Amino acid sequence: MNILDRVKLLFCKEKEFYLALYRILGFMPRDLDYYKTALSHASAGYRARSGKTLNNERMEFLGDAVMEMIVSEIVYRHYPNKREGFLTSTRSKLVKRTTLNRLADEMGVAKLIRADHWPQSHPGNIGGNAFEALVGAIYLDRGYRKACKFVEKKILGEFINLEEAAHHEENFKSHILEWTQKHHLDIDFQTEGSQNNFATTLLIERVEVGNGRGRSKKESHQDAARQALSRLKNDRNLKQQIYAAHDAAHAPDEGADIESDEATE
Repeated sequence: MNILDRVKLLFCKEKEFYLALYRILGFMPRDLDYYKTALSHASAGYRARSGKTLNNERMEFLGDAVMEMIVSEIVYRHYPNKREGFLTSTRSKLVKRTTLNRLADEMGVAKLIRADHWPQSHPGNIGGNAFEALVGAIYLDRGYRKACKFVEKKILGEFINLEEAAHHEENFKSHILEWTQKHHLDIDFQTEGSQNNFATTLLIERVEVGNGRGRSKKESHQDAARQALSRLKNDRNLKQQIYAAHDAAHAPDEGADIESDEATE
């Protein structure tokens, strides 16, 4: 901590919170309102200086976009000779929810979250959501360069090995199969091509959810599954479309019931 930051801390009313943030961020925040909002779950909220009660949902939206932009830039610069598919896959590994949840725990972000209760569905995601909101707070408080430095120097410098993450083989197909089995949905991988050039269309309940390409069927399946998982995460309407298609396909045949009743009579 430099001399100016030490002087600021002497006159600070919330020293413990400032110090906790400093240990996480590596620098002193300027406007605490941003960070208090980022660390306030919807069940608790935070009354800002304006008098409004705020929570981190909007800031999580911003932080998600900022985080994706920063990681995209870092990966693009770090791997100048890699193709788009590799870059996309590496970025998705770094910003996926399980990674952010783990970072929130290991960096101490989860301990600072204000919440009156933890949701029953996906309770562990509160940490990852707050972490994204924290990145949004840094962006609003100190700008893009500071947020970029935080991700590059603090996260990738201390908590995540970029090379290991980039070359870790993640089985996207296995993930999408587990999800469809859990929800009793029909899934179909339709693949065309040959000689190191395959294209796969992934259908769930006959709804197209992903398209992939690869030098082998396996690679094209993985690419299609990766895209499908990304779309399912970000597009609620797509999920509703799939569920509606499933319900329609498994709805009782009213015409058959009528014919059966007539035959009985």
